[in-house]
Amino acid sequence: MKKITWLAAIAVLLVVLGLYQSKAGDAVAQASAARPELKQGQAVPSFSLKGMDGGEYHVGGPRDKPLIVNFWASWCGPCHEEAPDLAQLYERYKGKIDLYAVNVTKGDSLKEARSFVKQYGYHFPVLLDAQGEAAAVYRILFVPTSFLIDKHGNLKEVIHVLPRDELEQRIQSLIEA
Repeated sequence: MKKITWLAAIAVLLVVLGLYQSKAGDAVAQASAARPELKQGQAVPSFSLKGMDGGEYHVGGPRDKPLIVNFWASWCGPCHEEAPDLAQLYERYKGKIDLYAVNVTKGDSLKEARSFVKQYGYHFPVLLDAQGEAAAVYRILFVPTSFLIDKHGNLKEVIHVLPRDELEQRIQSLIEA
């Protein structure tokens, strides 16, 4: 008799768990549908953020130069690895590209972010995503993540940490597109 009771309890538990997962899956699907997937060749979502310099910066739509949007955080080890390369390559190509470093401030410390920017000598706009809205729109799952956007406002490529020479090749291809 005890064996039947245990089996019935396990069966009920499995049914409840299945219903819960079904409802949770529906909620995730609805949230994902509200944010369209970013696809190569299509226009990137627009957003505006304040920069550390107090300026307002806009992403989305046509512009004079291609744009790299790099999402990062000061606590992120790979972000520290790629930071010197981003700074050097920006200095080399700054007349031909724009680079916005978007700090995911919602999950970071503004003090640490400022220290990071100073440490690596960023001379390009550093935007503060204090509410996490830009990261949500761009579906940032981990940092660093960079979006290479052509001058028409279309996504060319999504990249993560690359060796410096490979990153430079991607930047050159973006400029030539």
